[in-house]
Amino acid sequence: MDYRNARLEDIPGVKALQEKYHVSTISEEDKPDGFVTTLFTEEQFKDLIEKENGLAIACDGDKVIAYAMAASWEYWSAWPLFQYMIKDLPNTEYMGQVLSTENSYQYGPICIDSHYRGSNVLPNLFEFSRQQMEKRYPILITFINHINPRSYNAHTKKLELDLIKNFDFNNNHYYELGYDTSKKTPGSNI
Repeated sequence: MDYRNARLEDIPGVKALQEKYHVSTISEEDKPDGFVTTLFTEEQFKDLIEKENGLAIACDGDKVIAYAMAASWEYWSAWPLFQYMIKDLPNTEYMGQVLSTENSYQYGPICIDSHYRGSNVLPNLFEFSRQQMEKRYPILITFINHINPRSYNAHTKKLELDLIKNFDFNNNHYYELGYDTSKKTPGSNI
């Protein structure tokens, strides 16, 4: 398995995974096993790669089998949900610090092909992404929809992210989670 930062030529493989597991296009049989809720355009993937170096991927041979996104709050500020989260940062404390756009970044979504779930792809991809961002930010922040229990369990039990609080946005209920980027990911071997 190869873990690396995505290049522009990887975008079609990332888009194919997104389409397969996005909440609006996922099959009903796959939905209980997890899904992604934020939809990205090719241009947004390009910006994530070129401006943030924030698209980590796992490849099995030539095939992109997983991706994880991580970027500054500035990158995410185009989406209304992230605008809400940015505005709420000064009201949120984690690791003894009040959160800000300077001391934290937003991780996710992460998407893993169903054939590789339950393997070490999740901890290794998370670890690779964490290594890319730890030089810039001490705190990782993410959110998970309450209707996605598989993702919540994977992040809190397997990766050991901390639940900071719950919040509501646009008639959806979310968990807000945090992680100390100086900590190696439990279960990773890269």
